[in-house]
Amino acid sequence: MKNIKDYNLEELKEELEQIGEKKYRAEQIFKWLYIDKVKEFDEMTNLSLELRNKLKENYSMCNYKILRKQEASDGTKKYLFDVLDGNAIESVLMQYHHGKTICVSSQIGCKMGCKFCASTGIQFVRNLTAGEIVEQIIAVEQDINDKISNVVFMGIGEPFDNYDNVMRAIRIINHQKGLNIGARHISISTSGLVPRIYDFANEELQCTLSISLHSSNNEKRSSMMPVNNRYPIEELMQACKDYIAKTNKRISFEYALAKDNNDNLDDAKELVHLLKGMLCHVNLIPINKIENGSYTKSTNENIIKFRDYLNEKGIVATIRRELGSDIDAACGQLRRKNLKNQEE
Repeated sequence: MKNIKDYNLEELKEELEQIGEKKYRAEQIFKWLYIDKVKEFDEMTNLSLELRNKLKENYSMCNYKILRKQEASDGTKKYLFDVLDGNAIESVLMQYHHGKTICVSSQIGCKMGCKFCASTGIQFVRNLTAGEIVEQIIAVEQDINDKISNVVFMGIGEPFDNYDNVMRAIRIINHQKGLNIGARHISISTSGLVPRIYDFANEELQCTLSISLHSSNNEKRSSMMPVNNRYPIEELMQACKDYIAKTNKRISFEYALAKDNNDNLDDAKELVHLLKGMLCHVNLIPINKIENGSYTKSTNENIIKFRDYLNEKGIVATIRRELGSDIDAACGQLRRKNLKNQEE
């Protein structure tokens, strides 16, 4: 059965026309789904009984069940959702002074194999549909009875490896008759799928593009991120420069600092050389230690020195605030633990 949340407004209008209904009904349904956030078609009381029955016969509502929820001492909440086919995905809700931010997953599992990520080693199952991505936001808003103000695509999966569904989800999230979250409050992170960076530049969306960089040279980056073997730093940087030239938008570079690996002064100098003159920001991330992982968190002293050096050389750099460190908040940790428990 088709998930009604997979359709943007224009697509839903076409769907309704195909089942003999007026297009304007789509706007009513959108209001029920994304403003009122009903869980059953029967709750859409301004629709005729006949239409509600048609909807029940042809579409599902994709209401997630919370399998597990953890809350950290800082208020961060980690959700493990049942996606209704025997699989589970993660979402994280973070509280900042500027509002509530949700980190959503875009795939069940991930193909990228980044060595510092808890998703590595968990088998890739499939892409999430647009509706399954959007439902993460709806389910969390229903749980907390509050509005989410910011969305980041940094959960399990590579968003640009599920490009079409992610773009469709963004347009539902951003639409004023959908979840109505401003495009500037939506951020998409990619490990560096170069062709999709060019595609994204043509979308004319005001979302923030984040690039998972983590090293400034091919040898070190390839050891951390196998995707670099396919799209080396030279190609990635050219795509980033072309993106900035076309969109006039700043790129955020994610840089996870691993002790005795990519966190020394030589690494900082190399990064300055790579990014000099670009319209960008560097987000330094104290790396999470994962089970069986070979990387450990850099020292606070090194992290601060790294940041200060970049700023001194004209590269705007900030240190990401650590949230949820006491609740398996790193990408993939809760799902990995759930799978391990199932095996036992």
